[in-house]
Amino acid sequence: MKKLHGVTVPLVTPFDKEGRLDEDSLKRLTEYLIEKGIQCLYPAGTTGEMMYLTVEERKRIAEIVVKTSGGRAVVYVQTGAWNLEDTITLSRHAAQIGADGIGVVTPVFFKLTEEELLGFYKLVSESVPKDLPIYLYGIPQCAVNDITPTLAEKIAKECPNVIGIKYSYNDMSRIQKFMTLKDGTFSVLCGPDDLFAVTCLAGGDGTVSGNANVIPEHYEAIWKALQEKKPEEAKRLQQRTNVLNEVLSCSQNIARYKAALKNRGIISGDGMRAPLQPLAADAREKMLAMLEKLNYTTVPNK
Repeated sequence: MKKLHGVTVPLVTPFDKEGRLDEDSLKRLTEYLIEKGIQCLYPAGTTGEMMYLTVEERKRIAEIVVKTSGGRAVVYVQTGAWNLEDTITLSRHAAQIGADGIGVVTPVFFKLTEEELLGFYKLVSESVPKDLPIYLYGIPQCAVNDITPTLAEKIAKECPNVIGIKYSYNDMSRIQKFMTLKDGTFSVLCGPDDLFAVTCLAGGDGTVSGNANVIPEHYEAIWKALQEKKPEEAKRLQQRTNVLNEVLSCSQNIARYKAALKNRGIISGDGMRAPLQPLAADAREKMLAMLEKLNYTTVPNK
């Protein structure tokens, strides 16, 4: 089973002027990230506006990313949806098209018990091939439901193909506890960008970074420094990336990613799926100016 590792990018979902999926832009974005050395791709996640997409749109997104990547990067499709039926449909589809694995966010909106959450993941696990790896996806600040280390351990015990977790809440203590599961073999990736280096140094496998849509070179430089066992270099680069993140994540982060990617010529438009809205013109110009001031190039590499 291929695990997520290094820098995993949850791709934005580009839309055309009519609000439909912009397939050509999605292909360019996939190619761009692979060319930048990104290890893993994660379509239809939070950054991809997952809950505002139809099941058919999500299937098409998965198909495009898997086909375009052509095995050059690990592809995990985020298949968690508004209900169990859609989650299972998307999970089976990901397996059928040759995705390397799936990520599954907790059910959203209703507050569930641990037994209910365990039951949910068991049903998803049993619905797909036994050799299709699954990552739990915890983002309690958006989904309401949380995943504790105790619950993750129960799920992993009853679902052998659950091999790791993407945890997107800023709690380093909990992230470290996940690393102790399954005798230390449970794969752990952090969602908060500012925890990337420290998570890896503590024994984690990497980060799932929305900001890396826009500044993949910075994240790849951190990963390279970590792989080469240069912690001081990783620390220096992480600190610089944190400054860049303040420009990209202060508000409307997905709209900021799209505005920067459009400016860089990677995607054609910066449209969002309503009720989300594109970045206002003044905010866009301010963001781009700040990125330039920080010596970040917003034009394609020559």
